[in-house]
Amino acid sequence: MSDYKVTEIFKSINGEARRAGETAVFVRFAGCNLLCNYCDTLWALAKDVPFTSMSEEDIYVFIRESGIRNVTLTGGEPLIQPDIEKLIDRLLSDESLRIEIETNGAVDIRPFMRDEDRLSFTVDYKCPGSGMESGMVMSNFETVGKHDTVKFVVSDETDLDKMKEVVRDYDLTERSVVYVSAVFGRIDPKEIVDYMLKNKMNDVKLQLQLHKFIWDPNERGV
Repeated sequence: MSDYKVTEIFKSINGEARRAGETAVFVRFAGCNLLCNYCDTLWALAKDVPFTSMSEEDIYVFIRESGIRNVTLTGGEPLIQPDIEKLIDRLLSDESLRIEIETNGAVDIRPFMRDEDRLSFTVDYKCPGSGMESGMVMSNFETVGKHDTVKFVVSDETDLDKMKEVVRDYDLTERSVVYVSAVFGRIDPKEIVDYMLKNKMNDVKLQLQLHKFIWDPNERGV
């Protein structure tokens, strides 16, 4: 049995992606292989971040006792955690659970995919404004499927132009679900809507981070 560095495990609502507004259990892991300049969980990336060592069974028991079906594995970056595939398989062994993995786009998702529609990936494309675009594993955007989501977090019109280019080049609206959201405090969501209308961006969904409107944007455990 493996142990995982869990910085937080808590019950809340999904603030974004397909199941936004639904209850979920979040499992946040320590560490990331990127350092986006707008990261809102920067504390979880610190080498000395406090964590709880939890086995896959510990995590599963917490989820089962919560009575919540949606599970979000997040970070940091969950896919760089040693033996994370064991946790994925343990959670999938319970047919009542639906597992979403939030990943930053800088890890190849193919080794972690399963022939199971209860497992979905929300894959970020890090636009130029993040400072991390060079880390993208572009094969991910050929790999995502109908159960998966590609998410663009944009800072400005340059990022919006990049979103339009990637959506077009990888036929993402046919391949997966596509969301765009604003870097909190950097761009007015109205600018995103205006851009989508001007560029006739069909099947791209604007999304606001609900948890940042319900709670303080800097509050943890929500």
